[in-house]
Amino acid sequence: MPFVRGSWVRGVTTGALALGVLGLAACSGGPAMFGRGQEAQAAQAQTGIGVNGYLWRATLDTLSFMPLASADPYGGVVITDWYTNPEKPDERFKATVYILDSRLRADGLNVAVFKQSRDAGGNWVDAAPATQTETDIENAILTRARQLRLSNIRG
Repeated sequence: MPFVRGSWVRGVTTGALALGVLGLAACSGGPAMFGRGQEAQAAQAQTGIGVNGYLWRATLDTLSFMPLASADPYGGVVITDWYTNPEKPDERFKATVYILDSRLRADGLNVAVFKQSRDAGGNWVDAAPATQTETDIENAILTRARQLRLSNIRG
């Protein structure tokens, strides 16, 4: 009787070990197991930036006239440095663009614009930008992103 009991325990232990190994294999980057579908594999296969590529490229293209202070393609944040228009040297602007989605959508983009003006003493003082400025930049970025997408589809 002890011999039979020992083989039964050995069988259960071997089965538990096999299930543990299969469970670890399902967690790794191996073949699709236990319902791991196309979505998980596609997310793992995606390399490069963490946001919509068209919005990213369009943001850089649209704000190319401003000096770039920081660009994080994984977090989707573009921060420009202060830009002074040569025609209006008493004003300067700075922009921050947040790309919030991996899809090409209008609500996947947020633009913040900051403005400063020179006072009589020559110091920069915060001022409110025109209310339409942020919306105009968002629309320009979205238009450029659509153009990039269409040119990519056509060939």
